[in-house]
Amino acid sequence: MRLVQEYVRKLRELLGNRFIRVILFVLLGVYSCFIMFSNVKPEKINIQLFQPSEQTIRATKTVEDTYKTEQDKEEATKQVSDVYTLKKEYAQNKVDLISSIFDSALEVKKEAEETIRKDENGKIIPVSAEDQLSLLKEKLTEDVSREIGDTVLTSLVNADEDELNITKDLTITAVNNVMSAKIAANDVENAKKRAEEELRYASISSELKSASVSLARNAIIQNYFFDREKTDDQRRKAVETVEPVKILQGQIIVEEGQLVDREVYRQLELAGFLNNENTIYPFAGLVLFVFISLAGFYYYFYHSNDLEISKTNQMLIFALVFILSIGMMKIFSLLGDLKYGEIGYFFPAALAAMLLKILLNERFAAAIMIILGAFGSIIFNAETPGNLNYTIGLYILFSGIAAIIIMSRKNFQMKILQAGLVSSVINILLVFAITSITNGNYTKMEFMVYSFAAIVSALGSAVLTIGLLPFFEAGFGILSSIKLLELANPNHPLIRKILTEAPGTYHHSVMVANLAESACEAIGANGLLARVGCYYHDIGKTKRPHFFIENQMNSENPHDRLPPETSKDIIIAHAVDGAAMLRKHKFPQGIVDIAEQHHGTTLLKFFYHKVLKEDETTLEESYRYPGPKPQTKEVAIIGIADSVEAAVRSMNHPTQEKIEALVRAIISDRLNDNQFDECDITMRELHVVREALCESLHGIFHSRIEYPEMNKTEQKVNI
Repeated sequence: MRLVQEYVRKLRELLGNRFIRVILFVLLGVYSCFIMFSNVKPEKINIQLFQPSEQTIRATKTVEDTYKTEQDKEEATKQVSDVYTLKKEYAQNKVDLISSIFDSALEVKKEAEETIRKDENGKIIPVSAEDQLSLLKEKLTEDVSREIGDTVLTSLVNADEDELNITKDLTITAVNNVMSAKIAANDVENAKKRAEEELRYASISSELKSASVSLARNAIIQNYFFDREKTDDQRRKAVETVEPVKILQGQIIVEEGQLVDREVYRQLELAGFLNNENTIYPFAGLVLFVFISLAGFYYYFYHSNDLEISKTNQMLIFALVFILSIGMMKIFSLLGDLKYGEIGYFFPAALAAMLLKILLNERFAAAIMIILGAFGSIIFNAETPGNLNYTIGLYILFSGIAAIIIMSRKNFQMKILQAGLVSSVINILLVFAITSITNGNYTKMEFMVYSFAAIVSALGSAVLTIGLLPFFEAGFGILSSIKLLELANPNHPLIRKILTEAPGTYHHSVMVANLAESACEAIGANGLLARVGCYYHDIGKTKRPHFFIENQMNSENPHDRLPPETSKDIIIAHAVDGAAMLRKHKFPQGIVDIAEQHHGTTLLKFFYHKVLKEDETTLEESYRYPGPKPQTKEVAIIGIADSVEAAVRSMNHPTQEKIEALVRAIISDRLNDNQFDECDITMRELHVVREALCESLHGIFHSRIEYPEMNKTEQKVNI
């Protein structure tokens, strides 16, 4: 243990330099990168085209196979047929055109009948067919006239009105029937033949039938057209439904002994197994990841408000636990593969959490578990296709967090092994939950192995914590709960010394311990530290026990015969002597501080006022304790409890009102004397402390029933 203390002392001296602290974190980063280097190093694969594969290769990441995706998109596009649109308005337009032609012919005939022309003899001359044809052409457009032809138009003007009406209806019906159906470009001629076929058996003159057929054939046109916009829209929708083809992480690309054809070779190249240009990226990513993780911790330490010695201790403890945990991870990862499950589940994940929870606090414990969870996912990646094993990372993180929560309960703070047993149950549930999410298909043997691993991990963490704690406590002088319980043992030599040499002081110390513990716990301070510190806070009085009133046992007070200066030196010396005795017995610094600081720089009022009667020029500072003032909440509360207990004990018939007034006065006096300037206790906490002290004192100095004296007759009867 002394060797450990010597090494720690030298390390603390080194870390007093800020530059050395930076070097420490740089070394931690280098150590972490060295540990995880082999876990991110790309595996060299010997693959040759058209040769059997020497091993089974799985994809280390999910990548999109763009070539296959494009092929699927092209195939989906081909599956989409061309979209055609039926122009229904074309049929109506042609019907309207034919109707207009027949109507124009009827108008011409009517106009011809109404036109009266006579020759030289006065004989009526009918309008000639040529003139009627000319009139009809005038009513029609030039394009229509040219397309229909004079023969058809002549047939129309030569027919009588009834025949024209019949022919009109037949022609319109035929055109409408044919044009109502889809007529593609290659089906126009067939459509015209269908119209012609429909008119062939009409009961009209051959001349009009021929004209009707000609008009119908002319009217029949394509009405079913290719719609490029709708076709492109359908193809786009088909392409959008195509899911990207991906090579999934963990997917087998080629099995051992399988021939590496061009398709397999292309997939291997796509997955990055044949490309050695980017091999630096995993290492760069690892360095950056480690830098970010440790830089956050260094920032926290750098801006911490703790004292320099405390900050250095925290840094060293964190570094040692970190190095130990990462090293154990690497060792476990190299032990070999299990037939069932992963070796990572055997790793004592809660060790770092338990150590830092006991040695430092929950914040450090939770923070280191986040880092260990992340680093563990890299170190235990042997059986995973990528560089990160998320299941082990989650297991380490939540196993540690569960241990922190369990250790936060008072029932388990001093019972590490019992906490390990509870953690083992949580670990079993945790492993089962994580593995069920990832797969869930387990044999009984696999489940037994996982359960056994969870138990070994939790109990191993507890056992290692118990084994390592003494080294940390001895090396850093840390006051853990276990160490405090050890110091609180009534058989401890110094406690026995107080009990035998200064029994009054022992009783006073126990009373102060009860008061201080309840007050500390009321504001969330360390009640156990306060209790144990109170047991030893007046150990210096054992050097001259009879000079302190609680040990005089109704004997003469030696201060009555001593000058105030001498009495002052004796009284003040007990704080200095007590600290020296505790240091001599290698007590933790926290207990030494309580003995040295519990009086702060308060004034010995009794002897100061006594000396003022003799010499009014006496300086007040010469009758004050040398200090230092309380540096922590626990020391401040112990100082208040010490004064309160002594003052209340000296009161005659203490009542509830008197006790409350006294406690309030003592706290106010210390506030006015600036005794709390160097600790972080607040006014609200002082109010809570006052209430807690009053409540405890009421229980101790409660009123009792005064029994009446028995007369002699009653005494004889009782005898």
